[in-house]
Amino acid sequence: MVSIKDLHKKFGSQVVLNGLDLNIQEKGIIAVLGPNGSGKTTLIKSILGMVVPEKGEIEINGKSILNKWNYRQELDYLPQIANFPGNLRVQELITMIKDLRGKTARDKQLIDFFGLHPYLDKKLNKLSGGTRQKVNLLLCYMFDSPLIILDEPTSGLDPLSLLRLRELIRTEKERGKTILITSHIMNFVEEMSDRIVFLLEGKIYFDGTVNELKTSTGKFDFEHAIAQLLSEENV
Repeated sequence: MVSIKDLHKKFGSQVVLNGLDLNIQEKGIIAVLGPNGSGKTTLIKSILGMVVPEKGEIEINGKSILNKWNYRQELDYLPQIANFPGNLRVQELITMIKDLRGKTARDKQLIDFFGLHPYLDKKLNKLSGGTRQKVNLLLCYMFDSPLIILDEPTSGLDPLSLLRLRELIRTEKERGKTILITSHIMNFVEEMSDRIVFLLEGKIYFDGTVNELKTSTGKFDFEHAIAQLLSEENV
């Protein structure tokens, strides 16, 4: 699905990705973790084509994505911060995105799922943060792509919406999707993830399951296992 080889990226004199290699062939949920400045965001943006690396190769389904754009038709992305045009109504935004993508959409199903019917005629700048996030999730999931990238998907969600998000992610996994997640909510990561990819200084420091991480760090608790990786960085 996703193959990354020897990826390098600098911003000025700051090295952000330093020869990163990553291979994701399995279906399931892969959490990309690491402290601020570890390269997580740059890695995600490189996969999306929003950042162009100085060196290295990124392939999706066996084809290079560099200087390409059409591969994005088979990829869905949830940004951490969704900057919607505030003067648009929710239904207008959904219609606009459907027209831009030109693909079959399952927006009606997701409107029902997230309980968004009362908000369809409301302007986006009048919505609460949690409701905007539900709109954000709807836009991400409505095109049914095989690769999904979720950047902090739990942001602003109330407990019921968080349960629905978990249900949606698990359903998409069962349907054979590959889902990349970044999150600072460690209990969410532990519960949902099949694989943990932990970045430090632009390279992969750990790659394995939650149980393998606990075993390698000698920590039974997931948060303490992550903290152990961070403490190793500072040794």
